[in-house]
Amino acid sequence: MQLIFYYVGFMALGDIADYLIGLVVERIWPQASLLIFLLLYFVFLWVAWLLAVKLTEPKAGRQAAR
Repeated sequence: MQLIFYYVGFMALGDIADYLIGLVVERIWPQASLLIFLLLYFVFLWVAWLLAVKLTEPKAGRQAAR
């Protein structure tokens, strides 16, 4: 359950960052804003999953104690 909470939290932060980066790109290069937004969206999905898994993986010390 903790994995899901971390993942949703990281995705929310990633979505905000993606939105803000998309706004900046739209002002500079409007034709590329959708492509950049979608690319960053999927990158943030992947990065959020990696971070959530990394933070919730069992520690080596706890496994050895059992």
